[in-house]
Order: sequence, then structure tokens, then C-alpha cells
Amino acid sequence: MKLDIIIPTFNRHEMLNRTLDSLLAARVPQGLSVRVTVVDNNSKDRTRDTVESRMLDFGGRLDYLFEPSQGRSHALNAGIKATGGDLVGMIDDDEEIDPGWYARAASAFAEEQVDFIGGPYLPKWGAPRPAWLPRKYAGVIGWVDGGDRVVAYGEGYPGILMGGNAVIARAMLKRVGLYSTSLGRTDKRLLAGEDEDMYHRLLDAGARGLYLPDLIIYHYIPPERLTKHYFRRWCFWRGVSSAAMDTWRPASVAYLAGVPRYLYGEAARGLLRTVKFAVGPVKDPESGFSSELAFWDFAGFFYGKYFYRHG
Repeated sequence: MKLDIIIPTFNRHEMLNRTLDSLLAARVPQGLSVRVTVVDNNSKDRTRDTVESRMLDFGGRLDYLFEPSQGRSHALNAGIKATGGDLVGMIDDDEEIDPGWYARAASAFAEEQVDFIGGPYLPKWGAPRPAWLPRKYAGVIGWVDGGDRVVAYGEGYPGILMGGNAVIARAMLKRVGLYSTSLGRTDKRLLAGEDEDMYHRLLDAGARGLYLPDLIIYHYIPPERLTKHYFRRWCFWRGVSSAAMDTWRPASVAYLAGVPRYLYGEAARGLLRTVKFAVGPVKDPESGFSSELAFWDFAGFFYGKYFYRHG
């Protein structure tokens, strides 16, 4: 099997170095060939120099690719189109893979008859975890833990395939197409829908995927993401993303004025609990802030439905 690792990157050459270190340190099992492609998405730092300085370390299996169109989806698509291995692995530039990552990926595709796999993101805290950080909203900062059992993606899995720790068979990618560039995050917008869109397209195509608890990456969480402002903004833009996807993939739920009716209830309950926490003693800051974020999810969806121009 031939595995292409694609790393989209933007102005993070120091963290990228640590990502490359982890890829070098991981054991490559017999029968698996690994090639790494770093896609520079308009970086202004030393990204190109960093990659070129590491090429000898990888023995000719590290490539540099420049993608001028801004956005993670553009970078991923450029990497997918520039490579040709049987498997496409996606890792972000602020992550490090576990030493057993390659071996687990190889065994899954050799033994499990799967089309895609994903695994947990374990946090590497850049600052102490705030007491108010809701575990329910851990995905905001890329903290993903689907449990300690192998679970098939689909109705039985409480989440989606996240694109920072994923391997997809190229044959399946050819069937479902590339990542949506209208839903991806850029330097100017915090949309967060390209992974969810890809996940649903995979399932719609009948692809079989597994969440593997031992397919582990370690994700650095910088201090600037451990703020309430970041959580509010992220949840708002997730709502905008959901509204965009809703235009062509409506949910099988009741709607009110173009918005799923349950979002009104969650937002109203969240606001009531937020007011209660604001005027009284805060015994559970995590629950209090979680209530507020339900409102930002709703506000983003409403804005995305009626005011945001998707393109």
C-alpha cells in the first residue's frame, strides 16, 4: 500500500517542524510506503525553507507544494490532486502523530475492509484548561475523543470524521469528489463545514468508515483559542456553515422560518440558563458557558440562512 500524507499549512513553520519530527519517528510497517506532501497555503514565514531543509531526512519522500488559493480546503484539494497513492492521509500542521499511527492505519485497510478511518485528537495544552471550557464543545478546539472502542461511523457514532486525523481510500475520494471550498476556513472567515460535508458524502456513497481509538494524534491548543471570545466566534461560524449545508442537505426535522425548530428551543433554554448564571452564584461555570454557546449556534444558523452570501 502507498500512503500519501497531506499537511496543509499557513504560517506555522515551527509547529510544522514538530509535525514532521513525529512523522519521521513513527514506525512504518512492512508493506506500507509513505510519502509526505506539505501544501504551503500562502505562508509568509519560513515554511518553504523548513520543508526544504528536511527533505534529506525523509530520503526523497517529502514534497513541497505551493497553493495560492487561500483556505484549508483549497490546500487539501491541491495535495490530493498532486499525489497518487492508494491512501490519502490528512494531518494538520499543529499536530503530532503517535508512534503507532502508521501501523494502525495500515492494519485497518489490510484487515478491516474499510474506505476511511479516523481517531482521537488528544490535547497538548498551550495554557491551563479553563474551568469554563465545556466538554460538550471540545470540538471547538479540536479535542476529539470518541471513546475506547472501535466504532463504525454513521448513526452509532456521536460525531463526524475530522479532517486532521483521517485516512481515506483514494478510490473512494474519486467517487465522492474533493473538499468543498465554499465551506472551508480561511484567514478571513471561520467556516467549519468542509469536514462535515465530506463525511456525509462518504456515508451517502456507501463508504464504510471506522473510528479507531488507537489512531492517535496529539493536537496543540494555543492560549489564544482558550478564550470565550474564540468559542463564541467559532460556534457562530459553525452555525453559518450548517446553514450553508442545510440549503442542499436539509435535516429530517421540523422547521420554523427556515430554521430547524429544535434550535429555537435550545437557544431559548440556553439564554434562560445564561441569565440565571449571570445573576446568581456560578457553581458550574462549564454548564453556564455551554448554555450561552447554544445561543451562538442558533445566531450563526439564522445569520447564515438569511444574511450570509455563500460562495
